[in-house]
Amino acid sequence: MTELCLEITEILKYLPHRPPFLLIDRIVALEEKKSMTAIKNVTMNEPFFAGHFPQQPIMPGVLILEAMAQTATVFAFYSLPEEVKQENTIFFFAGIDKARFKRKVIPGDQLRLHIELLKIRHDIWKVAATATVDGELACSAELMSIRKDLDK
Repeated sequence: MTELCLEITEILKYLPHRPPFLLIDRIVALEEKKSMTAIKNVTMNEPFFAGHFPQQPIMPGVLILEAMAQTATVFAFYSLPEEVKQENTIFFFAGIDKARFKRKVIPGDQLRLHIELLKIRHDIWKVAATATVDGELACSAELMSIRKDLDK
């Protein structure tokens, strides 16, 4: 795996998401068409902590899955051949299988989001995704996305 650092300004080129729904901060490693690793720094300033839960803040599992899906989207865009990349191309979340949650994610944690390509069939991408904190598994799942041209 090659070290790669895509900072937030580069990530924004690949994702339509914006704060407060942008859930990855940096890409730290890439093996083209094989895997990608991203970082999400979890802070008490996250808007969801006000209600989940005020007395014991925990990052919602669905947002951990979303962070993994956003990493998978950057991975897919980065892996596309230049002639296929278009401004009007978007990846939609298409499915999730085998999701499991193993530990709480709390303010101060750094999520390490790792994506491994399982297969590409036509415009459907399937990846294995994990989220870890300090090397401990927080969440795992298989995610699917579909590439669409917004003009069609």
